[in-house]
Amino acid sequence: MIILGGLFTVVKRIFTIITILITLSLAGIILIQVSWIKNMISLRIEQIRHSVDESTRMVATELAQHKGSYASGMHKKNMLADPFGFDIFKPVTIGQTFDANEIKDKIQVAFLKNKLKNIPFEFGIASFEANGNFRVEKMTPNFIQALDDSVHNHSSNEQLEALSGTAGENLTVTEALFVVVPDIEGVAVKSLRWRIAVSFIFTLVILAAFYLTVRTMLRQKKLGEIKNDFINNMTHEFKTPIATISLAVDAMKNEKVINDKEKLSYFSGIIKEENQRMNRQVETILRASQLEKQEVELNLKPVNAHAIIGDVVDNFTLQLQEKNGKVDLLMTADNDLINADEVHFTNLVNNLVDNAVKYAKENIPPDIKISTQSNSKNFVIRIEDNGIGMSRDTLKRIFEKFYRAHTGNVHNVKGFGLGLSYVKTMVDAHGATIKAESTLGKGSTFILEFPLKAE
Repeated sequence: MIILGGLFTVVKRIFTIITILITLSLAGIILIQVSWIKNMISLRIEQIRHSVDESTRMVATELAQHKGSYASGMHKKNMLADPFGFDIFKPVTIGQTFDANEIKDKIQVAFLKNKLKNIPFEFGIASFEANGNFRVEKMTPNFIQALDDSVHNHSSNEQLEALSGTAGENLTVTEALFVVVPDIEGVAVKSLRWRIAVSFIFTLVILAAFYLTVRTMLRQKKLGEIKNDFINNMTHEFKTPIATISLAVDAMKNEKVINDKEKLSYFSGIIKEENQRMNRQVETILRASQLEKQEVELNLKPVNAHAIIGDVVDNFTLQLQEKNGKVDLLMTADNDLINADEVHFTNLVNNLVDNAVKYAKENIPPDIKISTQSNSKNFVIRIEDNGIGMSRDTLKRIFEKFYRAHTGNVHNVKGFGLGLSYVKTMVDAHGATIKAESTLGKGSTFILEFPLKAE
């Protein structure tokens, strides 16, 4: 036992170290992922800025090629506007020459060439006067608002100058093309959404793997604790009858006992009783193994639950008399006919009553109340006791196999921790439900609901 305890301590330390290492590794991977995404978004923003600037430059160059000829007054739109030629040498602006849709189409073409497909933008063409004032001649509806928000939006501008050597080189009005991409960070994130999604999924996979790893380790740790508890309980359960049998055998070797048939019969009875006790313990373990492998088949048939409950209570008469305890039966159910396996139903009721007797308070007589009720669908059994009760943590785990509430080194309550696990398994197998309520130091209550036999 000391060796097992030391081994368990070592395993517990290793588990803690592994958990810390995995947590640190996971945190590092997530930080690297976040840093990588941030750098990727920053790089994409710079790429979009550069491409927008390049697109604006391309469109500005194209528009500027038309500016010189238009400024000389030879454009057909000017001729139609002024057929007598009075304004033939009046400076003509790009904003007057192209409508908004034409300029927008040119920007979209430039965006496509620079791999900016489906990137939203606003634009405007402003002309500047000699006194420093300017006016926007052509623009999209949200251009002014977009241009004002320089924090979230990226704006690019290029001056529209007539080409050197054209007729209107020195006659044109100073103009500039402004192109604004709203919420450039959002645009960058949207363009990288698939990469970010894959990164996010990859991170979730790592988190899931971490969760499953820790969960598996916790389960293994829990199984180790259960195994140690089971070995301790089994050792205690078998040690007592073996010691008793050994003493009885030694006593039977005594010449006085050999010649006394009455004493010989007494010690033989002790050996037989202790042997049967060990056999019952072995059967309990084997039955638990069969339940785990789902090898037990129920023999369901109509049974009267009241009769079985009454028989079970009668079997505890002697134990209750020794402790000055009592059982109050309140069989108020109008209908107690259920479909059940008589043997297993008897066993599960027996286990619950046995627990109520075993877990009674020291020096306080057990007071057990068993009541029944029925409605249109279910038969309800309620078993209450005034025993030691259970804590919240214990209450959550009472139906786990091999689990027993820790009582230190005191083995005042015998068993392997299989009783309530068996009860839960049988209740589920019957299509019934069980609920436990308990307050530490005040007692416990088990409520079972079995479906009534259909008429």
